[in-house]
Amino acid sequence: MIAMYIGIGIASAQTWIWYPGDYEIWLGNKMNNRRTERGAFFPPFWRQESHFVTVEFSTQVDLATAEELTIAAEGTFNIKIDGKLQFGMPQKITIPAGQHKINIKVHNQVTPPALFVSGATIKSGSHWKVTSEDKEWIDESGKASDTSTTTYMQAGSWNFNDALSLPSQFSLVRDAQIAVSKDGNLYDFGRETFGYVKLHGIIGNGKIGVFYGESPEEARDEEHCETLDYLQVTDGMVTNLATNETVQLDNIYVFSNSKAFRYVYIKTEGSVDVANVSMDYEYMPETAVGTFRCNDELVNRMWEVGQYTLQLTTREFFIDGIKRDRWVWSGDASQSYLMNYYLFNDNDEVKRTMWLLAGKEPISSHINTIMDYTFYWLISIYDYYMYSADTQFLQQIYPKMLSYVDYVESRTDADGLVQGLAGDWVFVDWADKPMDKHGQLSFEQILYCRALEATAKVAALVGDSENEQKIAARAADVKSKLLPYFWDDTKKAIVHNRIDGKQSDEVFKFSNIFAIMFDYLSDEQKKEVEKSVLLNDEVLKITTPYMRFYEMEALCQLGAQEQVMREMKAYWGGMLSEGATTFWEKYNPTDSGTQHLAMYGRPYGKSLCHAWGASPIYLLGRYYLGVQPTKPGYDEYEVRPSLGGLKWIEGDVPTPFGKIHIRMNKKRVTVKSDGGRGTLIVGKKQIEIPSGKEISVRL
Repeated sequence: MIAMYIGIGIASAQTWIWYPGDYEIWLGNKMNNRRTERGAFFPPFWRQESHFVTVEFSTQVDLATAEELTIAAEGTFNIKIDGKLQFGMPQKITIPAGQHKINIKVHNQVTPPALFVSGATIKSGSHWKVTSEDKEWIDESGKASDTSTTTYMQAGSWNFNDALSLPSQFSLVRDAQIAVSKDGNLYDFGRETFGYVKLHGIIGNGKIGVFYGESPEEARDEEHCETLDYLQVTDGMVTNLATNETVQLDNIYVFSNSKAFRYVYIKTEGSVDVANVSMDYEYMPETAVGTFRCNDELVNRMWEVGQYTLQLTTREFFIDGIKRDRWVWSGDASQSYLMNYYLFNDNDEVKRTMWLLAGKEPISSHINTIMDYTFYWLISIYDYYMYSADTQFLQQIYPKMLSYVDYVESRTDADGLVQGLAGDWVFVDWADKPMDKHGQLSFEQILYCRALEATAKVAALVGDSENEQKIAARAADVKSKLLPYFWDDTKKAIVHNRIDGKQSDEVFKFSNIFAIMFDYLSDEQKKEVEKSVLLNDEVLKITTPYMRFYEMEALCQLGAQEQVMREMKAYWGGMLSEGATTFWEKYNPTDSGTQHLAMYGRPYGKSLCHAWGASPIYLLGRYYLGVQPTKPGYDEYEVRPSLGGLKWIEGDVPTPFGKIHIRMNKKRVTVKSDGGRGTLIVGKKQIEIPSGKEISVRL
């Protein structure tokens, strides 16, 4: 079994700590439950968890001299020194010289129990142990129980690094902004945005309707716009009719719930009037470390709009879209992680999102209820390790990985493969043609296999050799069945599904894309699939950026960067030509006018700012600047740049040690790296990239 880390000794930093995952779940509940549907509260439909209300924090120290500790806690707490309970809830306590064990138990029903300890050498940090049940009791003789079965975890933390920075008080940043133009009562804020609408100069009595839109059509359509608010103004008091909150009328009324919009339309009834509308833009402050520029301004614009799309959907967590769901979906988030590695490189954002998606034991459904999304979550954890080398997070999250693998295995069929069972949502993608979700879907088996492989690698990294072998064997068994069960040599493709042992005739791009990406096909089969599926106009086209992301990646892995550049300019450039200021949830070039706004049977149901639309960030960083880690945390990496039909490219890729800068034109490639051991690969040339130096190679 996995050997859990036990913190002994001194840490060099201090921060607020909590049970790993608990703060993330609590914060996620606050965010996920802010969704409304035309003014009605709309919570997630999957099981929502809560934090452990009592948590014990402990560490062991060896002091040369006595040391005074300052203690702060979010909750009621007690302290034991070497097993002896101390009086009260002391804010300061002196620890004598020598070896000691410190145990602090914190209780809080409302917010996650959290602890901050500050001393000359003793500081709260991730080296502390935490448990939700210490299993300690005293028998009639006074003998303490055996606590060896207590499960300890390394403490969770973020960046709350002083006693006054209470984790429960975290909030996003707000900046005041004004509309850029006004057409009657329609206010245009210039581009897609997110925040709190402010009404200025309310006078009189009556009802105010506030209608939000990502387009002017949506904002003006009172009956069908996705989000709206109503206020009742009576004798100097303002009541929000959705929340029943009443406040005294002031010069400025600020709505208590944030909304996504570009346009705001105001309609009044009675004698009430509104002088002006502004907003507080709300955002997670992120620094865009990754950059990309080239000779083609359309491609530059794609990068800029992708960056802004990811910025808007990077909040407390990586969410899907800012207008409709505003939830954390594992499939969307998995792509956000990858884009993040090439833009912000914010590891904390990745970890918070993964913890929230993981939920609590016992596992009773797939993540977000979607089978594919459980597999994406497992795969993304090993990907995160490759970009970060964060072994501590692997230790913390690994038990959850095992639980999900066990849950999936408990639902496999006689072939050891997965099928959609009662309660499972088998998603794959939004497709413009009915897709049979019955039986063994090749797409799900491919993701399942990769998820098992990723979990086996993590098991090896945390020292759990027994489960490593078991899970790796399970992955090998699934992999051994993929081609015999799903490959059709006549079609030169992987077919969609298999029911009662019989292959279907349907061929979709999805499973073929992932078989290429995960290297489950021979080189010859990859080329066959490229021709018979990926570049075959008779196979159903993909119309979501979600799956176009992977389609473009598979083609890049096949060396088709020029083809991909044309596709990106047509697809993402097509959205820009339609006036997009952020990238959409879905784009079908054959649609026109307000057809681009419709989805889910609703005229404005489509999200026009969706995280999975920011794909060019990852594709340009990974396959044109050509940078990827080959050992965890970029200890070793490769740079395999490609112009893809452009005249020149230049940009930065963020890493744990700094940046890797690449410049390339048709004559020369130049690379400058702040660290790591890199290899520049151009054609058949492989050149070492010295740490902290610049190299330049003539092509």
